[in-house]
Amino acid sequence: MSDWYLSETFRSTSGVVRWASLGDSGRNPVVLLHGTPFSSYVWRAVARALARRHQVFVWDMPGYGASEKSAGRDVSLAAQGRVFTELLAYWGLEEPLVVAHDFGGAVSLRAHLLHGARYRALALVDPVALAPWGSPFFRLVGEHSEAFEQLPPALHRALVREYVSSASSPGLHPAVLDRLTEPWLGDPGQPAFYRQIAQADQSHTDEVQDRYGEIGIPTLVCWGEDDAWIPVAKGRELAARIPGARLEPIAGAGHLVQEDAPAELTAALTDFLQKPS
Repeated sequence: MSDWYLSETFRSTSGVVRWASLGDSGRNPVVLLHGTPFSSYVWRAVARALARRHQVFVWDMPGYGASEKSAGRDVSLAAQGRVFTELLAYWGLEEPLVVAHDFGGAVSLRAHLLHGARYRALALVDPVALAPWGSPFFRLVGEHSEAFEQLPPALHRALVREYVSSASSPGLHPAVLDRLTEPWLGDPGQPAFYRQIAQADQSHTDEVQDRYGEIGIPTLVCWGEDDAWIPVAKGRELAARIPGARLEPIAGAGHLVQEDAPAELTAALTDFLQKPS
């Protein structure tokens, strides 16, 4: 679809990454990280709003969205943390503002704590950050990914649509649901969907979750109060672990806060991102 197009490419250690920037260069940079099984498309409304005052960088992680989905690639959290660090260097961003959702939260935390990526401030939106994580469905697929890859296309499509739909509390617009599921259909989309789940390993957050007390930058934790994937209690626990972090609950929103409450999320992020000096 032409309403969201990543025009630039970067050859990372985990394959070709598609990315784009919005807003005037020279303004304070903001980098947005998506989660799984999504893409930068979920940030489209927020990105366009933030671009009024910032240069906004968006990207699809290797194995997601418009980026490379070839077999044999490492698309784990560990790999994505390295790729994000590579991208920041490629963009020449030394201390950007960072906003990260879901799986992207773990990516941003690993890049910061393990790879020395420096941020001016960090906003985490319903992030994957604390054990235990992964639904029973997620674990089942991870243990039997090769079998799931062989599902007839119609069954696979129905499974992906149901799974993605469950991330929203009020429900997704049919066109949005189509856009979010489209990258996972056909070849190479179907095997890529199960590959990224198979490579999701809680050990990659176990490595860093005891170090959240070392985070010394302004941090905001936003959480959809109706998140059925990761309960808001995890948001309270995470905010308590990060010195000075503030929790911003968002009423009426599920895990996909960007779709369920884009205005409320944008307002919270705009207020937060203007404050760091």
